Amino acid sequence: MGLFDIFRRKRHQDEQEEVKPTPTEDPATEESAEVDQAQDATPTENPQDGSAQSVDSSKAERLKSESAVENHVDRSANEGDTVVENEESSTTTESRVDETSSSQEDGESITESAEEEASSTEPVNSASADKTSEEKYDVGLEKSRNGFGARLNKFLANFRHVDEDFFEDLEDLMIESDVGYDMAMKLSDSLREEVKLQNAKSKQDVSNVIIQKMVELYDDAGQDEQTGINFAQSGPTVIMFVGVNGAGKTTTIGKMAARFKNEGKKVLLAAADTFRAGATEQLDVWAKRDGVDIVTGPENGDPAAVVFDGVKKAKAEGYDVLFVDTAGRLQNKVNLMNELAKMKRILTREIPDAPHEVLLVLDATTGQNALSQAKLFKESTDVTGIVLTKLDGTARGGIVLAIRNELHLPVKFVGLGEKVTDLQEFDASEFVYGLFKGLVTTTD
Repeated sequence: MGLFDIFRRKRHQDEQEEVKPTPTEDPATEESAEVDQAQDATPTENPQDGSAQSVDSSKAERLKSESAVENHVDRSANEGDTVVENEESSTTTESRVDETSSSQEDGESITESAEEEASSTEPVNSASADKTSEEKYDVGLEKSRNGFGARLNKFLANFRHVDEDFFEDLEDLMIESDVGYDMAMKLSDSLREEVKLQNAKSKQDVSNVIIQKMVELYDDAGQDEQTGINFAQSGPTVIMFVGVNGAGKTTTIGKMAARFKNEGKKVLLAAADTFRAGATEQLDVWAKRDGVDIVTGPENGDPAAVVFDGVKKAKAEGYDVLFVDTAGRLQNKVNLMNELAKMKRILTREIPDAPHEVLLVLDATTGQNALSQAKLFKESTDVTGIVLTKLDGTARGGIVLAIRNELHLPVKFVGLGEKVTDLQEFDASEFVYGLFKGLVTTTD
């Protein structure tokens, strides 16, 4: 069964749910319930001493009020002295802070930032943590769905008939939706000979045909795609994470480490991004939060040495998974790629099949820039899959279609929120449904 067939089936089920009549209660039952509620809400009072109770209550309230006012006056006077002292102390403190070195400020800021970031993604025992995968995709892709839907509706508002202008406007729509130039051209070319489009009687028919063709092209481009993690047959599974600074590599490692640990795996982290200020500290915060071990090196030290120590420890102490964080200084492309190549040589020397995965972490909010980054990394290192972060914070979810169509790399994980549990294994059918739900109608 193709992706669009799955999509239509799920959409049909939702439409059936939407038209189900809402159950109504018997009017007599509702009236009886209202009477009971009114009786429960009416306060009862002893007829003999009700007046006395009211007077005593009033007197007590007045005494309380007077006492509160006196306490407030005394407290205000004391606070006035304290405020003056605090202001003087604050002035002294500020002057001392100005005299401290900028490097100390940066270090403290980075550590606090790492702790805050880890705290912000802390899992909580709430209903949101118990959402199903479908619900997470639905919420995480809401901005992308609404953005694409608004552009599609604007496009259809000008629709009169299928002609050359129609296809030019459609290509513009696709490019604006971050599905990529190649995908836009393929879609336009395939629709030119689409009989259903030529016979479309309404704007909704046109919308259905466009989305169906997009899903079919996406499905075709992903034949034989492996979206699961390639685990080692024996010994530690080594997963390298690459990507530019700011894409979310360290946070992704922290969330994935928590995920694998909860699955019963013994996890080790290697902090090989030794040149970015605060990178090791940030990963260390995650290691403590997740309750996993970490191998670190000196600041500005050799990243390959950290990798060597990490893989030695993973083999000797029976770890199931080794996560390797790497630098992301794309502006120093040659040096960066040389570093990555050196790390891979060390891993392969110690474990012949390692690394088992090289995951490229991309920030979905950057749209087509993410696609450009993916092309550069793919040219320089053997990327095996994509982790697409921050999908919930952008209207550019169409980038997933471009990645598959142009790079032929599987998206393996997606970030659909800030919580640890919001890092989800990629599910193409859930993604397609979350992106286009509500934009297609089905018929029996």
